Amino acid sequence: MATSTTSPATGPGSGTGAAAEAKDPRRWLVLAVIAAAQLMVVLDLTVMNLALPSAQRALGFSAADRQWVVTAYALSFGSLLLFCGRLADLAGRKTTFLAGLAGFAAASAVGGAATGFPMLVAARACQGVFGALLAPSALSLLATTFKDPKERAKAFGVYGMVAAAGGGLGLLLGGALTSYLSWRWCMYVNLLFAAVALVGGVLLVGRQERAPGGRLDVPGVAAVSAGMFCLVYGFSNAASHSWHTPSTWGFLAAGGVLLAVFAAWQARTAHPLLPLRVVLHRNRAGAYLTILISGAATFGIFLFLVYYMQVTLGYSAVRSGFAMLPMVLCSGTAAALGNTRLLPKFGPKPMVITGMLVNAAGMVWLTRIDVHSTYASALLGPLMVVGAGMGLVFGMAAATGTFGVAPQDAGVASASINTGQQLGGSIGTALLNTIAAGATTDYVAGHVHGRPTPQLLQLAAVHSYTTVFWWCAGIFAAGAVVCGTLLRRGPLSPRQ
Repeated sequence: MATSTTSPATGPGSGTGAAAEAKDPRRWLVLAVIAAAQLMVVLDLTVMNLALPSAQRALGFSAADRQWVVTAYALSFGSLLLFCGRLADLAGRKTTFLAGLAGFAAASAVGGAATGFPMLVAARACQGVFGALLAPSALSLLATTFKDPKERAKAFGVYGMVAAAGGGLGLLLGGALTSYLSWRWCMYVNLLFAAVALVGGVLLVGRQERAPGGRLDVPGVAAVSAGMFCLVYGFSNAASHSWHTPSTWGFLAAGGVLLAVFAAWQARTAHPLLPLRVVLHRNRAGAYLTILISGAATFGIFLFLVYYMQVTLGYSAVRSGFAMLPMVLCSGTAAALGNTRLLPKFGPKPMVITGMLVNAAGMVWLTRIDVHSTYASALLGPLMVVGAGMGLVFGMAAATGTFGVAPQDAGVASASINTGQQLGGSIGTALLNTIAAGATTDYVAGHVHGRPTPQLLQLAAVHSYTTVFWWCAGIFAAGAVVCGTLLRRGPLSPRQ
């Protein structure tokens, strides 16, 4: 039986290995390398959003095609996460980490040099493939590098800060690069992050052992990759078209069936892609569910708040990015403090409940916006509140979702966190876009007298944003109840 001093990073059996690694001064440099790689992946989820109009003008593709610049990345990234997470366990985390960095950098270079729409979309799809290889490798490296409980809390605090703040930083960086350089630099900037992380990874990351006797679950890979592809595509199609089209409900139904087949197969096969011991642990399952629900609601903050600032208030791309900076700072601070001070003392349950309820309160506060609101009176306070809530949630999820897993399962456990975030974002995109469109239509129909005026359309847009924020508040509140019920009381302990 493990004692209370056993490392929560790997559970029982870390003993002398943890003490030996605690004397290695390079572990903090390894953390910097992992943080740089993770920041690159997280930035790419939002950095292109502000560059899309400029890319569209430069390459001459239609507004209908524009969504594929985002969707191509989401499809490849979301479909391959579990496969790539398991591949990291089988091939070695350092190998997949370096391969992911090199491939992501090459795809970014091709995307930045794109001469047409097909070349840009192909580059974004390749970014998603290598991002799916890189993200779980980075998180599993973190989980296996830091075994001392106190050091692990600090390391995951930094990781949580990057995860929580990266989306907002992407908007800030995307706006600045697009305004002052070119939309192409939203792709080229990845080369800088990748170069730093690649050199650091080669020089600093030690040899990583492979899972002994493991074999790749090919039927499981096929089922879960196809299932995730169908779900992400179905939700993306619903966001841009309609829930009633066959390309939406047909793909969603197929995705559900394939994931059910995958779950049944995992219980039978001798070498499962996602061992049930990883997801049937209450705290880990609670962390994965938390990140999925938060991912769905967080989408409303980034997308619709940017719409409001740029379309209604007339902010530039750069000003919109800087307006998000207080949220970024608060989320980073909350993630660092939450993981180092709160998680070791209280455990994940109160952090999730508090973070979700704080987010819900921030979203309710945002519903007070109107056509003539000022930043200081209507946006600054809610952004800081939501940032703090996001920091508590994302910092906890990364640490808890990899807690107690055996080293041979670290990659697939890390991939499960990224999968939850990706799937949650896809669900949020589809659901909240549909809600916003319906709210706009209903408002115009209920207030129009003759031809809709520009003023009426502005009011309708603001009404759609506040409706979305109310829904996001409800999602966060429901998440506090559901995830808070699932998570265990007390600090994380190997005995759990």
